[in-house]
Amino acid sequence: MFKNFEDIQKYSKDQIEVATAASATITKSVQAIAAESTEFSKTSLETASATLEKLIASKSLDGAIQIQTEYAKSAYEAFVSQSKKIGEMYAGLAKEMMKPLESAVATAQAK
Repeated sequence: MFKNFEDIQKYSKDQIEVATAASATITKSVQAIAAESTEFSKTSLETASATLEKLIASKSLDGAIQIQTEYAKSAYEAFVSQSKKIGEMYAGLAKEMMKPLESAVATAQAK
């Protein structure tokens, strides 16, 4: 596999570069996922607070039920949408993490 010590050093250097690239990708993607989750939480809290205010101001039971039903429906739809988006972000993270590793494996197999 290796003909001399210089080949081993070059291979080690290449592996360190691959690990560094993968680490940078992971960090960037995890930060994006955390930011997205934080924004969703903030928006959800604001929506829930606004709904609570509407419920308090409601004059009838029918009005309160309608407000709660609309809120439940929109909260569910937002949750499903957000879950899909976060899932896609994690899938993208996995794909990006594999790119440097795939090239490293291809390089190792070529030697």
